[in-house]
Amino acid sequence: MHTYRELFRQPEFTPLFLTVSMKSAAQTVAGLALGILIYASTGSPLLSSLAMFGPSLVQLVGASTLLSAADRLPPRAALAGMGLLFGLATAVQAIPGLPVGASFAVLLTLGVFASLGGGVTYGLLNEILVRDGFLIGRSVLNMSNGAMQICGFAAGGLLVNLMSPRGALLVAAALYLGSAACARFGLTRRPPRAGGRASVGETWRTNALLWSSKPRRYVYLMLCVPNGLIVGCESLFVPYEPGQAGLLFAFAAWGMLIGDTVVGRFVPPGWRAGSGPGLRLLLAAPYLVFFLHPSLPVALVVVLVASVGFSATLLLQERLMALTPDDLSGHALGLHTSGMLAMQGVGAALAGGIAQLTSPGVAMGVLAVASVTVTLGLERGVRVGVPVGVVRARRG
Repeated sequence: MHTYRELFRQPEFTPLFLTVSMKSAAQTVAGLALGILIYASTGSPLLSSLAMFGPSLVQLVGASTLLSAADRLPPRAALAGMGLLFGLATAVQAIPGLPVGASFAVLLTLGVFASLGGGVTYGLLNEILVRDGFLIGRSVLNMSNGAMQICGFAAGGLLVNLMSPRGALLVAAALYLGSAACARFGLTRRPPRAGGRASVGETWRTNALLWSSKPRRYVYLMLCVPNGLIVGCESLFVPYEPGQAGLLFAFAAWGMLIGDTVVGRFVPPGWRAGSGPGLRLLLAAPYLVFFLHPSLPVALVVVLVASVGFSATLLLQERLMALTPDDLSGHALGLHTSGMLAMQGVGAALAGGIAQLTSPGVAMGVLAVASVTVTLGLERGVRVGVPVGVVRARRG
């Protein structure tokens, strides 16, 4: 599978695409509105960062307890149920006078359940598409995510100005409900990918199995840690440019969209391994400019260029699938998504804490140095692997 036309001809890909797109738009609008609302009421860069990315931290709780359900729940019911839950919870966030503590309690609860989202979604994608179609399918979903972020941050900023942050949260709640409807009425009913009951013990056993492979460990670490540190930089866009944060987020999403389009559609398979290291460094290195506190036009260019490096995630995900048995694909991708989002929460907390002591620009530069250092330290381990047959033989 090499073209977008072939991709959208695959049964169920279009409704899955719409489900993911509406969910991404909802997350974008809700995150921006809540970050602005918390910053306006507290004046704290740390709390603003945690409002947008902090719930990702508790995805580790979900990944440690609920993740075995990613392959043991019917995909359609799981996606529709999560869309409904997130829509109702986002509407609660819009209640006037809701205390900051209560708002964070809702966010943390959603973070636990969100750990299932990546595993169910991308496990279903791996089921819908043939093996060689996963990368282009994943790239299209990433492109949709980038496009929805561009539109969502632009629309979110407009909605906040026209309706207030709480009005924007209600729009996000409606988008979540639309995502639930797309899943319920667009996807066909499928049985779970794996048998048995979901349990904490099964989650721990499968996590241990996936983590026991050294090649997979390096891929997981490269997927999660450098990425999370750079998202920590993004979490400071609101305190760095309070009036233009939506523009910075939109340029970041635009860069991600460019990278995913080029890598997913135009980079030949033979070039992918060679392009990975450069893209991984591109993700972090431009943010070093923030040590100089650049003006908004320079900052926009820096963010755009750096975000092209997020496309390295596609290559790492393809490698992860090559190292993972099919019946564990949902769990493996869910573990990646939860770990990545948890590290994004760690990055946001670190960035907010450093910014409290210094400034948002200095904090971005510090996290960029850390991301480059981790990337260089993991690079050799990512390049060394074992044949897929060996990994699957171990599973047997």
